[in-house]
Amino acid sequence: MSTRLEPLKHVTTDTLEVAYYEVGPAGGPPVLLLHGFPYDIHSYVEVAPRLADSGYRVIVPYLRGHGPTRFLDPETPRSGQQAALGRDVVDLLDALDIPAAVLAGYDWGGRAACVAAALRPDRVTGLVSVNSYLIQDISTAMNPIRPELEAGFWYFFYFLTDRGHAGLTANRREVAEVIWRRNSPRWAFEDADLDLAAEAFANPDYVDVVIHSYRHRLGHTAGSAAYEEEERLLATAPVIAVPAVTLDGLADGNFPATDGGSSAVHFVGPRVHRQVPDAGHNLPREAPAAFVQAIAEVSDLAVTGRAAVLS
Repeated sequence: MSTRLEPLKHVTTDTLEVAYYEVGPAGGPPVLLLHGFPYDIHSYVEVAPRLADSGYRVIVPYLRGHGPTRFLDPETPRSGQQAALGRDVVDLLDALDIPAAVLAGYDWGGRAACVAAALRPDRVTGLVSVNSYLIQDISTAMNPIRPELEAGFWYFFYFLTDRGHAGLTANRREVAEVIWRRNSPRWAFEDADLDLAAEAFANPDYVDVVIHSYRHRLGHTAGSAAYEEEERLLATAPVIAVPAVTLDGLADGNFPATDGGSSAVHFVGPRVHRQVPDAGHNLPREAPAAFVQAIAEVSDLAVTGRAAVLS
């Protein structure tokens, strides 16, 4: 039986009722742990308690369209675009009365963290991002990449179609399993791990948010008017000036590891890049010690401006 992060708390922002798990001392330095797609907060089932034991106030929210997080207004567009994810992070900080926090994430959660760090650096103490700079360049989204990498992104294009919408609606867990196995070929997850994450996909807005996310990132649908200004800024590929630790898993089946050089131009503050052996795309679940170390390192980086020497 997989360990659950519970009990959950709830807080209301302008748009959402956000469900989140919290652990650690209330007065500790805050860190938000942000999950990806198709995953849930249990990517941090080992990371959260370790950080709490180190004195952090740890907050692990369900993203929009996932788990018990709900939209307040039935008329609000179920947008999954990057600007919406980034604003949700800042709105959550506001609702929790947190002036600034370390933001740490992968996949959608890493993108939300990058967006918030780029557009609202005053609210971000430090950034931990798997796969480095995750802000999308929608203007080049339809440029082809290497065929073996395109194959791993089959669901991007599947979700552009009515068939893909119907398929995700009918096969939420099954679609996730195919993506998990491709993303993390060395992760021997159990059925119970996938079953637990799949509970989050029962959210009534899950399909609409996911479909909009991929259609928007490929330039096949418009974004919500509420995020027009943020998307205009994101289209300029804004730099990230806050202290950052970026991670690549050496066993990521869809996102080949780099030395960090190709994304260096986007990080103008102190930044360290680490490669994590044997880890795939769900890096905090597969290599929790490395993820915890990255948060400790970015916290030090925010104070000293210098990278630690790891033995």
